[in-house]
Amino acid sequence: MAFKHTSVLLEETVESLEIKPDGTYVDATLGGGGHAFEVCRRLSSKGSFIGIDQDAAAIEAAKSRLSDFGEKVTIIRSNYCDLKLRLGELGIEKVDGIVLDLGVSSYQLDTADRGFSYRVDAPLDMRMDQRQTKTARDIVNDYSEMELYRVIRDYGEDKFAKNIAKHIVRERKIHSIETTGQLNEVIRQAIPMKIQKTGGHPSKRTFQAIRIELNQELEVLKGSLDEMIEMLNPRGRICIITFHSLEDRIVKSTFKRNENPCTCPSHFPVCVCGKTAKGRVVTKKPILPTKEEMENNSRSKSAKLRVFERL
Repeated sequence: MAFKHTSVLLEETVESLEIKPDGTYVDATLGGGGHAFEVCRRLSSKGSFIGIDQDAAAIEAAKSRLSDFGEKVTIIRSNYCDLKLRLGELGIEKVDGIVLDLGVSSYQLDTADRGFSYRVDAPLDMRMDQRQTKTARDIVNDYSEMELYRVIRDYGEDKFAKNIAKHIVRERKIHSIETTGQLNEVIRQAIPMKIQKTGGHPSKRTFQAIRIELNQELEVLKGSLDEMIEMLNPRGRICIITFHSLEDRIVKSTFKRNENPCTCPSHFPVCVCGKTAKGRVVTKKPILPTKEEMENNSRSKSAKLRVFERL
């Protein structure tokens, strides 16, 4: 299957970067290279672009899409949590802009055997990096009931998390749960029918939770943002697109803390902690997709773009 992914908030993201033709830019979630293509198109021969992704299919698709830009493009298979290390290997300490387009790609959702989608029956996989040995199947069959409850509650924000975990454990005592279809059926049994009729697909939140847990998505995000901000040149910008409230909360709070890091009690007349601002939040409110984009790409509906600029 060809790697197909429609880049969300494409124009808004590229405009927010305020690209310098001779600058150095990073797309740390490269995907099929949609945002990357527009960035590279605006770079002169002195500019440089680094694309990073952990998905082999995304890497191959991006290499093909960006091939006309020649030596100004470097593509690396890695997780963005290793961005500083990977750039260091290239002799790069600072960059002028970073893009993060979080979550799962259209390609990953639409490729049945990747096991991300609850809409087709396939092996429980959900690995963003297929070099990883642990899969969604291992979580579903090996986690304790309490661990499953925690994952579905915290990462899926599903009010039926306890009952879903209970049904999973009960089902796997009979036989292991190997496919998305089997897991779908277990979830359906755990959620009241009247809720299923009005609350969207019953498996959506659980699948999201398992995917986030497997790929450690929130931990990687939390552990990477401060370092990325440090890597920006003065007036360099980081643009982050999120697709659910858990990601957005992390981005929003991290940006706010880097804009106002002072930890002094509010009644102190002057700051004594010595912590100074790293930059400013450009987007006081997130940038949302236009009505037209949401009509053309339903997966953009939950997208939010936040931008931070380094001092």
